[in-house]
Amino acid sequence: MTRLSPPPTPKEGRSRRRENDWRLFLRLVPYARRSGRLLGLSLILLVPLAFAGAVQPIIIGQTISLIRGEPTNLPFLSTVTLRQGLNLLSGLLLLTITVRFALQAIQSYFVQEVGQKITADIRNDLFEHVTSLAVRFFDRTPVGRLITRLTSDVEALGEVFSTGAIGVVTDLFSIAIVLIIMFYRQWQLALLLLLMLIPIAALIIYFQQQYRLENYKAREELSSLNSKLQENIVGVGVVQIFRREAFNAEIFRVNNQRYIKAVDKTIFYDSAVSATLEWIAFVAIAGVLWLGGQLVLGDTMTVGKLAEFILFSQRLFDPLRQFAEKFTAIQAGFTAIERISDIFNEPIEIRDPDVKERAVGDPWQRTAPEKSSPAIAHSNNPHAGEIRFQNVSFAYKNDEFVLKNLDFTIKPGEKVALVGPTGAGKSSIVRLLCRLYEASQGQILIDGVNVRDMRQAELRQHIGVILQDGFLFAGDVKSNISLGETYTLAEIQSAAERTNVASFIEDLPQGYNTQLRERGTNLSGGQKQLLAFARAAIRNPKILVLDEATASLDVGTESLIQDALDHLLQDRTAIIIAHRLSTIKNVDRILVLKQGQLVEQGSHEELLQQGGLYAGLYQLQMLGK
Repeated sequence: MTRLSPPPTPKEGRSRRRENDWRLFLRLVPYARRSGRLLGLSLILLVPLAFAGAVQPIIIGQTISLIRGEPTNLPFLSTVTLRQGLNLLSGLLLLTITVRFALQAIQSYFVQEVGQKITADIRNDLFEHVTSLAVRFFDRTPVGRLITRLTSDVEALGEVFSTGAIGVVTDLFSIAIVLIIMFYRQWQLALLLLLMLIPIAALIIYFQQQYRLENYKAREELSSLNSKLQENIVGVGVVQIFRREAFNAEIFRVNNQRYIKAVDKTIFYDSAVSATLEWIAFVAIAGVLWLGGQLVLGDTMTVGKLAEFILFSQRLFDPLRQFAEKFTAIQAGFTAIERISDIFNEPIEIRDPDVKERAVGDPWQRTAPEKSSPAIAHSNNPHAGEIRFQNVSFAYKNDEFVLKNLDFTIKPGEKVALVGPTGAGKSSIVRLLCRLYEASQGQILIDGVNVRDMRQAELRQHIGVILQDGFLFAGDVKSNISLGETYTLAEIQSAAERTNVASFIEDLPQGYNTQLRERGTNLSGGQKQLLAFARAAIRNPKILVLDEATASLDVGTESLIQDALDHLLQDRTAIIIAHRLSTIKNVDRILVLKQGQLVEQGSHEELLQQGGLYAGLYQLQMLGK
């Protein structure tokens, strides 16, 4: 049974709480600057929006005072009749409502657009960063967790700006304007409402902290849930063959239940904020009515001004109610920033030699890579293709070496086979050669150049790798051969003909334009492998690596491909990994590995005469036949 990731430990929780919301928000600033014009316009609109909302209670209060014959604070009302005054105030109120409605619509559009641009930019940068990480990172990270980061987490992060940040700034600005006008109009009632804000601020901060902790746990459970879902969909064949449907469904149900419990806690704190705000708002209105009523009875305040403050109390707490509505999105967004930062903080272990390291502690700053140095011109080297391992050791985990002090040279054009029991380190040698992993000790040279000193694109351009399981992308056949490079159809067809796979492709419904489903599920394993040969041939690599490349082919197809391989291997350095020792009799040299060490090397006949590990393996296979 797959073990689920535990929730954050208390130590982890403390480290996350130390990074407050403001610092998390500042991480988005570089992305917001890319939409600085729209963001600036949104902020400018705050001023007329706030004033349009703040003057409406005054207009209504003055209207009530005018009807009751009380003194008014608007000089022009003293020179007009009651009807004219009512018409003027009604028109003025309608004007403020129209202006506020129009400005809110425009600002909402700008803010949503900024949020979508930020979301798209972060998703692009995150995808670029993830695909630049070493394979070691993917060995320990479930795919479902990465998908959650790139989809729902990034979407929640965009809400910080589009729904949260600008909205909170708008609300705070509106509260400030309302408070200033209230103190100007009647300081006693203004002070009463201001004091009401203190306990609610403390409660909101408390609920915010609790919500954040529970929301992080909920997002972790969602990632685990997605990982389970992805694992079971990819391995559905194994699930059904071994009748694990009910067993896996129970595991998924337990995981799903943990997620629901975590979400329930976030709902509780979200609801607590909303309920608290509603209660405080009613208490505030009651307080205004009580104190304002005393002032009216004492003839120190008019009924119209009391009406103003009843409306002011609503205007003061309306932004807080809106904040409660944004509360969930804002906190989910801050949680998403923390989780996405974990990915951005993952160092890119394997870099080109001329790319500077990103500044430590500032993973959200995307700096453009410097211009690459000229590629090493392998094509000008008549001896291109020499491979040298010098005292190479490698460990997937610290001090657990799978390769130990390997020292060998493969000459240009030499065909070498790697042989050994399972776990001897054969595939690890290929991964180090392609620089999917970095050697722990020693160095790997190609034509005398350390692979660490070569650009990765250049290195992999000159190494063709054909694996046992050829991976195909969704798309047509020709794009799966070219893989995004600018090869013409004629070049693709030529590569297919050279590898004897053209006839298979032409038999497909639309030939080279046949659409393949994700992972090429509408092709057989052997057919997918055939496309891998064409994919390698079109790149004309100096070094060819075959890792059980013909294991998925039937006998007839293998003989056809073997003929193509004989041509493909001419004048190329080749590394061949094969468990069927009968297929490597004719190579120039065989390297025999055991527990990560080179224990024997020589031709097929020489190794048989030595009577060592290779001879034992060969005899076992012959005995099995």
